[in-house]
Amino acid sequence: DVSVLMGANVAKEVARDEFSEATIGGVVDANTAVWKSLFDRPTFRITTVRDAAAVELCGALKNIVAIGAGFVDGLGLGGNTKAAIIRIGLVEMMRFCNKFYSGVQQATFFQSCGVADLITTCYGGRNRKCAEAFVTTGKPWDVLEKELLGGQKLQGTLTAAEVQKVLQATKSVG
Repeated sequence: DVSVLMGANVAKEVARDEFSEATIGGVVDANTAVWKSLFDRPTFRITTVRDAAAVELCGALKNIVAIGAGFVDGLGLGGNTKAAIIRIGLVEMMRFCNKFYSGVQQATFFQSCGVADLITTCYGGRNRKCAEAFVTTGKPWDVLEKELLGGQKLQGTLTAAEVQKVLQATKSVG
Protein backbone atom coordinates (compact mmCIF):
# COMPACT_ATOMS: atom_id res chain seq x y z
CA ASP A 1 0.00 0.00 0.00
CA VAL A 2 1.11 3.51 -0.80
CA SER A 3 -0.52 6.67 0.49
CA VAL A 4 0.28 10.17 -0.70
CA LEU A 5 -0.61 13.63 0.61
CA MET A 6 -0.93 16.56 -1.81
CA GLY A 7 -2.89 19.75 -1.88
CA ALA A 8 -3.17 23.49 -1.77
CA ASN A 9 -1.01 23.97 1.30
CA VAL A 10 1.89 26.39 0.95
CA ALA A 11 4.25 25.65 3.86
CA LYS A 12 4.51 29.25 5.10
CA GLU A 13 0.75 29.55 5.32
CA VAL A 14 0.39 26.20 7.09
CA ALA A 15 3.08 27.32 9.58
CA ARG A 16 1.07 30.52 10.24
CA ASP A 17 -1.93 28.28 10.99
CA GLU A 18 -3.90 29.73 8.08
CA PHE A 19 -6.68 27.51 6.78
CA SER A 20 -5.54 25.05 4.14
CA GLU A 21 -6.41 21.60 2.95
CA ALA A 22 -4.91 18.47 1.47
CA THR A 23 -5.94 15.21 -0.12
CA ILE A 24 -4.64 11.82 0.95
CA GLY A 25 -4.77 9.24 -1.80
CA GLY A 26 -4.33 5.60 -1.04
CA VAL A 27 -5.54 2.09 -1.72
CA VAL A 28 -6.37 0.75 1.74
CA ASP A 29 -9.11 2.75 3.44
CA ALA A 30 -7.91 1.84 6.93
CA ASN A 31 -4.48 3.31 6.15
CA THR A 32 -5.79 6.56 4.69
CA ALA A 33 -8.04 6.86 7.76
CA VAL A 34 -4.98 6.65 10.01
CA TRP A 35 -3.18 9.33 8.00
CA LYS A 36 -6.28 11.51 8.12
CA SER A 37 -6.52 11.15 11.91
CA LEU A 38 -2.89 12.27 12.21
CA PHE A 39 -3.10 15.32 9.93
CA ASP A 40 -6.71 16.58 10.01
CA ARG A 41 -7.06 19.71 12.13
CA PRO A 42 -9.50 22.64 12.19
CA THR A 43 -7.10 24.72 10.07
CA PHE A 44 -5.68 21.83 8.00
CA ARG A 45 -8.54 19.83 6.54
CA ILE A 46 -7.94 16.42 5.01
CA THR A 47 -10.03 14.47 2.53
CA THR A 48 -9.21 10.94 1.44
CA VAL A 49 -9.64 9.22 -1.92
CA ARG A 50 -8.88 5.75 -3.26
CA ASP A 51 -6.77 7.17 -6.05
CA ALA A 52 -3.10 7.42 -5.08
CA ALA A 53 -1.91 7.61 -8.69
CA ALA A 54 -3.97 10.67 -9.60
CA VAL A 55 -3.18 12.43 -6.31
CA GLU A 56 0.55 11.93 -6.88
CA LEU A 57 0.43 12.88 -10.56
CA CYS A 58 -1.54 16.04 -9.85
CA GLY A 59 1.26 17.08 -7.48
CA ALA A 60 3.81 16.74 -10.28
CA LEU A 61 1.88 17.82 -13.37
CA LYS A 62 0.60 21.07 -11.84
CA ASN A 63 4.19 22.35 -11.89
CA ILE A 64 4.24 22.21 -15.69
CA VAL A 65 1.06 24.27 -15.85
CA ALA A 66 2.57 26.74 -13.39
CA ILE A 67 5.46 27.30 -15.81
CA GLY A 68 2.86 28.34 -18.39
CA ALA A 69 1.16 30.63 -15.86
CA GLY A 70 4.52 32.25 -15.13
CA PHE A 71 5.10 32.82 -18.83
CA VAL A 72 1.71 34.58 -18.95
CA ASP A 73 2.74 36.82 -16.05
CA GLY A 74 6.16 37.54 -17.53
CA LEU A 75 4.60 38.54 -20.84
CA GLY A 76 2.22 40.89 -19.02
CA LEU A 77 -0.89 39.09 -20.25
CA GLY A 78 -4.09 39.24 -18.23
CA GLY A 79 -6.37 37.09 -16.16
CA ASN A 80 -8.27 35.70 -19.13
CA THR A 81 -5.11 34.19 -20.58
CA LYS A 82 -3.97 32.85 -17.22
CA ALA A 83 -7.40 31.31 -16.57
CA ALA A 84 -7.27 29.63 -19.98
CA ILE A 85 -3.81 28.21 -19.24
CA ILE A 86 -5.05 26.84 -15.92
CA ARG A 87 -8.23 25.33 -17.42
CA ILE A 88 -6.43 23.77 -20.39
CA GLY A 89 -3.68 22.58 -18.06
CA LEU A 90 -6.21 20.82 -15.84
CA VAL A 91 -7.75 19.12 -18.88
CA GLU A 92 -4.29 17.96 -20.01
CA MET A 93 -3.49 16.68 -16.51
CA MET A 94 -6.68 14.65 -16.60
CA ARG A 95 -5.92 13.30 -20.08
CA PHE A 96 -2.40 12.25 -19.07
CA CYS A 97 -3.57 10.46 -15.92
CA ASN A 98 -6.40 8.68 -17.72
CA LYS A 99 -4.11 7.59 -20.55
CA PHE A 100 -1.45 6.01 -18.36
CA TYR A 101 -3.35 4.85 -15.24
CA SER A 102 -6.52 2.78 -15.07
CA GLY A 103 -8.97 3.48 -12.30
CA VAL A 104 -8.31 7.21 -12.09
CA GLN A 105 -11.36 8.91 -10.60
CA GLN A 106 -12.40 12.16 -12.27
CA ALA A 107 -13.59 13.53 -8.93
CA THR A 108 -9.98 13.45 -7.66
CA PHE A 109 -9.12 16.37 -9.93
CA PHE A 110 -11.66 18.50 -8.05
CA GLN A 111 -10.09 17.76 -4.67
CA SER A 112 -7.43 19.90 -3.02
CA CYS A 113 -4.71 17.86 -4.74
CA GLY A 114 -6.13 18.79 -8.14
CA VAL A 115 -7.71 22.10 -9.02
CA ALA A 116 -7.00 23.81 -5.67
CA ASP A 117 -3.29 22.97 -5.74
CA LEU A 118 -3.15 23.90 -9.41
CA ILE A 119 -4.61 27.35 -8.71
CA THR A 120 -2.34 27.93 -5.71
CA THR A 121 0.75 26.96 -7.69
CA CYS A 122 -0.21 29.03 -10.73
CA TYR A 123 -0.63 32.16 -8.61
CA GLY A 124 2.08 31.84 -5.99
CA GLY A 125 4.34 28.87 -6.61
CA ARG A 126 8.05 28.76 -7.26
CA ASN A 127 7.61 27.38 -10.79
CA ARG A 128 5.39 30.35 -11.71
CA LYS A 129 7.87 32.74 -10.11
CA CYS A 130 10.85 31.35 -12.03
CA ALA A 131 8.96 31.22 -15.34
CA GLU A 132 7.99 34.86 -14.98
CA ALA A 133 11.64 35.74 -14.30
CA PHE A 134 12.74 33.59 -17.25
CA VAL A 135 10.61 35.75 -19.55
CA THR A 136 11.60 39.08 -18.01
CA THR A 137 15.34 38.44 -17.52
CA GLY A 138 16.25 35.78 -20.08
CA LYS A 139 18.44 34.07 -17.47
CA PRO A 140 18.84 30.27 -17.65
CA TRP A 141 16.66 28.08 -15.42
CA ASP A 142 19.53 26.92 -13.22
CA VAL A 143 20.58 30.51 -12.49
CA LEU A 144 17.02 31.52 -11.63
CA GLU A 145 16.65 28.50 -9.37
CA LYS A 146 19.75 29.55 -7.41
CA GLU A 147 18.82 33.23 -7.29
CA LEU A 148 15.13 32.94 -6.45
CA LEU A 149 14.42 29.72 -4.61
CA GLY A 150 16.69 29.76 -1.55
CA GLY A 151 17.71 26.12 -1.89
CA GLN A 152 14.34 24.82 -3.11
CA LYS A 153 14.21 23.06 -6.45
CA LEU A 154 12.42 24.04 -9.62
CA GLN A 155 10.23 21.06 -10.50
CA GLY A 156 8.20 22.10 -13.54
CA THR A 157 11.04 22.01 -16.05
CA LEU A 158 12.21 18.56 -14.91
CA THR A 159 8.68 17.18 -14.89
CA ALA A 160 8.01 18.58 -18.36
CA ALA A 161 11.12 16.83 -19.68
CA GLU A 162 10.03 13.51 -18.13
CA VAL A 163 6.48 13.83 -19.45
CA GLN A 164 7.86 14.57 -22.91
CA LYS A 165 9.96 11.37 -22.77
CA VAL A 166 6.91 9.30 -21.78
CA LEU A 167 4.76 10.84 -24.52
CA GLN A 168 7.45 10.23 -27.15
CA ALA A 169 8.14 6.67 -25.96
CA THR A 170 4.45 5.83 -26.24
CA LYS A 171 4.12 7.64 -29.57
CA SER A 172 1.56 9.95 -28.00
CA VAL A 173 3.22 13.03 -29.47
CA GLY A 174 5.20 13.71 -32.63
